[in-house]
Amino acid sequence: MRTDKPAPPQDLGPFDGILLVDKPSGPTSHDLVADIRRRFGIKKVGHGGTLDPMATGLMIILTGKGTKISESVMGFDKVYEGVMHLGITTDTQDSDGKVLTQADAGQITREQLEGEMRKLLGDTMQIPPMVSAIKQNGVPLYKLARKGQTVEREPRLIHIYRFALLDYAPPLARFELKCTKGTYVRTLCADIGTALNCGAHLKELRRTQIGSLNVTKAIPMDRLMSLSPAELESTIVPIRNFSIQDIDQ
Repeated sequence: MRTDKPAPPQDLGPFDGILLVDKPSGPTSHDLVADIRRRFGIKKVGHGGTLDPMATGLMIILTGKGTKISESVMGFDKVYEGVMHLGITTDTQDSDGKVLTQADAGQITREQLEGEMRKLLGDTMQIPPMVSAIKQNGVPLYKLARKGQTVEREPRLIHIYRFALLDYAPPLARFELKCTKGTYVRTLCADIGTALNCGAHLKELRRTQIGSLNVTKAIPMDRLMSLSPAELESTIVPIRNFSIQDIDQ
């Protein structure tokens, strides 16, 4: 949880604020930012944390001077719902990747799976995947991965508050996860698959919450793109009304 409470910028205009957007599966987070910038002619548009292309759910889009609070917003804890597919590994650790191995996971019990999930609760060190935007010597890892290169990555400290198994019908396991920023959910799934000696990847992922902000308050991207500038203005939460401390929970 962040403790800094930056003051909002002064001299604010009607498009200086935040948008809660429900991202569809397919486009990248940067695609959404670029589409909003072009559609509404807003010079500065950013985000408060990316989602992988296959993932859906809540994104905080920052507009105008709202981009100045990007770092603070990125520090919020996240809640996800996802589906883990046991028995199949991919080169990206999710369903967008190329299948690497396949195994029978029908023998994995609910108790075994929940046991491995519990081991990840609390503080843990996670090695980021090669297919990620983390940079090494100024080059994003995913660009190296595209060239078939694998480099050593430094483990990063993350914290898992909750990792609950909601439903299990082998080989699919539906779960809910609450975690700190910088957590790669697909890597959690891959690590569990390794521990169970069957392999696994992330089949589906939806971000439902950032801090206290819930996806139920978000506007679907297709609907957002159909708004007029006046309608967009009424949808944006003005940065002057946005309190970091109120939602950093």
